[in-house]
Amino acid sequence: MATKPTEPVTILSLRKLSLGNAETQIKEPKTFTVEDAVETIGFGRFHIALFLIMGSTGVVEAMEIMLIAVVSPVIRCEWQLENWQVALVTTMVFFGYMVFSILFGLLADRYGRWKILLISFVWGAYFSLLTSFAPSYIWFVFLRTMVGCGVSGHSQGLIIKTEFLPAKYRGYMLPLSQVFWLSGSLLIIGLASVIIPTIGWRWLIRVASIPGITLIMAFKFIPESARFNVSSGNTPAALATLEHIAKMNRAVMPEGKLVEPVLEKRGRFADLLDAKYLRTTLQIWVIWLGISFAYYGVILASAELLERDLVCGSKSDSEVVVNQGVSEEGQSPCHCHVFASSDYRTMIISTVGEIALNPLNILGINFLGRRLSLSITMGCTALFFLLLNICTSSAGLIGFLFVLRALVAANFNTIYIYTAEVYPTTMRALGMGTSGSLCRIGAMVAPFISQVLMSASILGSLCLFSSVCVICAISAFTLPIETKGRALQQIK
Repeated sequence: MATKPTEPVTILSLRKLSLGNAETQIKEPKTFTVEDAVETIGFGRFHIALFLIMGSTGVVEAMEIMLIAVVSPVIRCEWQLENWQVALVTTMVFFGYMVFSILFGLLADRYGRWKILLISFVWGAYFSLLTSFAPSYIWFVFLRTMVGCGVSGHSQGLIIKTEFLPAKYRGYMLPLSQVFWLSGSLLIIGLASVIIPTIGWRWLIRVASIPGITLIMAFKFIPESARFNVSSGNTPAALATLEHIAKMNRAVMPEGKLVEPVLEKRGRFADLLDAKYLRTTLQIWVIWLGISFAYYGVILASAELLERDLVCGSKSDSEVVVNQGVSEEGQSPCHCHVFASSDYRTMIISTVGEIALNPLNILGINFLGRRLSLSITMGCTALFFLLLNICTSSAGLIGFLFVLRALVAANFNTIYIYTAEVYPTTMRALGMGTSGSLCRIGAMVAPFISQVLMSASILGSLCLFSSVCVICAISAFTLPIETKGRALQQIK
C-alpha cells in the first residue's frame, strides 16, 4: 500500500521534465551567419559569373594604366615634352588614385561596395573619353588625373569577389584574376600597335573606353555584398541574395534564421590603427608602397629602355630629332623615338610574363601561406632588378623583363588577397582603400626613377628598386597574422 501514492508523483515529474525540455527547444531556434551560408552553398555557377564580371574590372583598369606607357612616346613628340613632364603625367594619375582610394573606401564601408564600383566606372569612362579631346598637355594631365580618381574605385570588385567566395576557393580564384589584368595589358598594347601608327593616339583612348562602358551594363547581374548588407542592418536583402546564389548554384541554404549583429560603427579610420591591427596595418602599407613602386617601375623602365635603347649605354640608330616651331639657333630639340613593331612585340612578351608564375604563385599562397610566399617573391624581385644592369643582348633584356613582370605580378596577387582577408567586414573596404592610396605614392615616385634618374644612372635607379624590395620582403615575413584557411571576420 505504501507504493501506490508514489506512482503519480513520479509520472508528474517526468511530464514536467519533458515539458521543460520542449520549452527549451522552442526558445533556441536554429540560426546561421553569412559565413555559414557561403560555406554551405559552396562554389557554383554564380561564382563563375561573379569571377567573369568582377574579374573584367581588371581588364579595364589595366588598359587605363598601361595606356600611359604606350602613349608617352607619342605625346613627348607631339608636345615636345621634357623627361619630367612625361613622368608628371603618370604621377598625377596616381595622385588622383591615391586621394580617391581613401574616399571610395570610406564610402564603400558605409553605403555599399556595388554603388561605389558603379560610380567609379561611370566616372572613369567619362573622363577617359574626354582625354581623347585634350587640346594641350595641361588638359591631358588634368583629365588623366580624373581618370585615376575613377580607377581607384575598381578595387571594390575584388572585395565583392572575396566576400562571396568560400574560404577554400579564395586562394585559387583570386590569383586567377591576374588573367584579366594580363588580358587588359595585352589588349591595349595590341591596339596601340595598330591604331597609333594609323589614326593616332586619340582614337586609341576612345577605343580603350569601350570595355569599361560595356562592363557597366553587366553590373546589374551582380548583387550587393551580403556581408555588407547584414553589417548595415539590411538582413532581408542579404537573405534574398544568399537564396538567389543557392538557387543559381542548385544548392541548399542552411537551416534556421540568418542572424548577424548590426554594426553601427563602420568605415572608421581609427579602427585601422587600433592596437589589434596597428602593426599589421603599418606593415601592409609599407609592402603596398614598395610593390607598387617596383611594379610600375618595371613597366615604365621597360618602355624607357626600349624608347631610348639604353641597353649597355647605347643609343638607338632610329632616334629621330624633331624641331617643331623652334628655330635651329634656339632651344635644344625634342628627341623622339616612336615605338616600332619590334618594340610592341617586346612589350607583349614581357607582359605575358605576368602570368608565367601564376601556377607557382597559387601553390605558394595555398601551401606556404600568404606571408612566406610574398617574402620569397619580393626577395627574387630584388635580385632580378640588379640583373637588369648586366650588359646583354636584346633577347637577354627581354628575358629579365619577362621574369621581373612575373614576380611583380605575383607580389600584387598575394598582397591583394592578404589585405582583403586580414580585415573584418566593418573596415575591409577602408583597409583596401588606404592600402591602395599608400600604394600610389610608390607609383607616383616610380616615373621619376624610371624616366628621369634612369637616364642619368641605370645602376643607381636599379639599386634603389632592389633595396625597396628587400625591405618589403622582410616586412612580409614578419607580418603578425597569417590568413591562409582563415574565415573572413565580420567584426574586429
